[in-house]
Amino acid sequence: MNLQRLYSLTRQAVDDYALIEPGDKIAVGISGGKDSLTLLYALQGLQKFYPKKFDIIGITVDLGFENFDLSPIQSLCEALEVPYHIVKTEIAPILFDIRKESNPCSLCAKMRKGALNQTALEFGCNKIAYAHHKDDLIETMFLSLMYEGHFYTFSPYTFLDKTRLSVIRPLIYVNEADVIGFQRKYSLPVCKNPCPADGKTKREYVKQLIKTIQKENPGTKDCLFHAITDGNIKGWPEKQTRKGR
Repeated sequence: MNLQRLYSLTRQAVDDYALIEPGDKIAVGISGGKDSLTLLYALQGLQKFYPKKFDIIGITVDLGFENFDLSPIQSLCEALEVPYHIVKTEIAPILFDIRKESNPCSLCAKMRKGALNQTALEFGCNKIAYAHHKDDLIETMFLSLMYEGHFYTFSPYTFLDKTRLSVIRPLIYVNEADVIGFQRKYSLPVCKNPCPADGKTKREYVKQLIKTIQKENPGTKDCLFHAITDGNIKGWPEKQTRKGR
């Protein structure tokens, strides 16, 4: 996937779900992985030609793992002329050394989001952009069906009553395979996730399950995606393009 294709898919999602409005200041959550760096490129590029002018800053929540070098991301943000901030936390020591959590993912996500939200507010942001892509959307739906018993996944747009922040997901039309291709084509400075739980979660199991289903039944992923976008999930926003008809 090249930059033009990334911009096109991102703009389509932004337009379909009214994810960006004039004057927005958007905090881009940067984990250091391929997805968040792709999102950074997408929004930084969109700034140049999107008719609704907006600002972005990059924020990384440093969980406190040793030897997690974020200097490549700092250099990338400098090259892209995007302000970048690192939030130092003790989340990893709390989870793994003090609490010794056997299933840390849920609590870790809650603590990370809290730190990110607080920092976004401190810098005057009104929106936070997450790098969830099409595969994440489908995997979350599978997880909900298999382990919670209902048809649900995250929305491209969510308003957080408590903080008054809005969460947007501009990459929902982008396949993970295209993100991988983009990472390789543009040599993104990915920082390897140091978490010991990485790759050992229910989400990883579901990811591999969907890959198997797609391999045996080509086209399944597209069907699943349209089941989500057209499935009247509670809280799912209506497409703006549909409203205009």
